Amino acid sequence: MKEEIYRIFDANINRAREGLRVCEEVARFILCDEKLTKKLKGIRHQVTKIIQSLKIDTKRLFAIRDVQKDVGARTYPRSEGRRKSYQDIVTSNMKRAEESLRVLEEFTKKINPSAGARFKKLRFQAYDLERELLEGLEEIK
Repeated sequence: MKEEIYRIFDANINRAREGLRVCEEVARFILCDEKLTKKLKGIRHQVTKIIQSLKIDTKRLFAIRDVQKDVGARTYPRSEGRRKSYQDIVTSNMKRAEESLRVLEEFTKKINPSAGARFKKLRFQAYDLERELLEGLEEIK
């Protein structure tokens, strides 16, 4: 695999897991919803399992990571610095996770189409969980 593909995998694995983890904490500590917490954790763990099934060398992922040369690492849009509500936190982090799952879906198709299909399935599960989280937050207003 080419170096740029490893960089894409590294960035999007991290982004998907981070976004899901933030939402998992909302489900756990704000909504106190055990079922929803487990679903989010399950998707996060599935990302790891799919990557492991691809036999991607995680040491190489770390070795290729170069935050100093990453042109995207220095961008910080104004919207990134503001969160007015828990809904804003959930929306921004679920979108981050969903978009990353889409990227992983597309790039894993190149090396393992069935892994791409598994990422697609996770992405659609994430869409449902985003709705569940936002509905739950509406109830606690």
